[in-house]
Amino acid sequence: MDTLTWMVFCAVVAVVCGSTLELPVDNDCESGQRTNSGECCIECPPGEGVITPCGVAQTECAQCLDSETYSDTYSHTDMCLPCTECTGLMRMETPCTDSNDAVCVCNYGFYMSKLTGSCEPCTLCPLGHGVYTGCEPTRDTVCEPCEEDTFSDQESSLDPCLPCTICNDGSDELETRRECTSISDAVCYDPLAPTSAFSSSSPDLPVEDVGSPGPDEESTTTKPSSPHFIGGGLNENLIPIYCSTLAAVLIGLLAYIVFKRWNSCKQNKQAANNRAATANQTSPSPEGEKLHSDSGISVDSQSLQEQQQLQTQAEAHTQTQTQLHTPEQIVVRMDGGAQADSQPSQA
Repeated sequence: MDTLTWMVFCAVVAVVCGSTLELPVDNDCESGQRTNSGECCIECPPGEGVITPCGVAQTECAQCLDSETYSDTYSHTDMCLPCTECTGLMRMETPCTDSNDAVCVCNYGFYMSKLTGSCEPCTLCPLGHGVYTGCEPTRDTVCEPCEEDTFSDQESSLDPCLPCTICNDGSDELETRRECTSISDAVCYDPLAPTSAFSSSSPDLPVEDVGSPGPDEESTTTKPSSPHFIGGGLNENLIPIYCSTLAAVLIGLLAYIVFKRWNSCKQNKQAANNRAATANQTSPSPEGEKLHSDSGISVDSQSLQEQQQLQTQAEAHTQTQTQLHTPEQIVVRMDGGAQADSQPSQA
């Protein structure tokens, strides 16, 4: 027993001494590494990458380029990494920054298949089935069959099963012509609706909206209603105003052009009359000199004779006035007397 006790004691002492000698040296460094000179290596934060690793010298960091390179960890060894590019059927969900890489997902209408590892088209729910869970970038469409009172009449990866139309709901006097199924809606009709062509109160409604449907028709018909006119109000009132204004402007422009032309013709005619009057004053009228070819008598011979007589009388009157105003002449005689003498007037 003494030998066994001694051996256990020795083993315990060896374990304690060994653990004391194997204490870690770099427990105080976050990077867990020191430089050759004994300094703790510096770690580059996210958004910065290492350009000079720690070793002989201290770690040297540099800023990553936004949308080009990134670094999302603390490291004293990793450099900035290039951003991921979304190509093909992938689209960018999150853009790349200096501290986060871009996140790419499958384009709309596609999902990432776990079997192929690539983007696959979303499944279209067939007729009679609606979408239970829509297609997402990470999973395909989940379809469900349309239960009672619901239907789906088209293939779709978005639309769920739609509720069937209820014809006899108490609000309208409609009857069911065709029951609702999982692939088609119910068809209703009004038994009191007229079957003739057009109603007098709604001339713009088509025939199929006024009359009741035939037995082979698929569409749902409703009660005829009065037509709704679009575009009334202020726009309808402005159109006549615009037309009236435009007509007034055109009439005013035409009146102005006519007035200018009339005024110009009037001025030209007045100028021609003035020139003709000036020519008549300086030269005898050519009409007085024309002779009739049959009689050989001057057209204005009488007026010419009257003018000549008036001219002769004017000359005689002028000569008489000249003689009356002739001053008396004094004749001096040789013997020294003076005698008034007047020169006899000459007839």
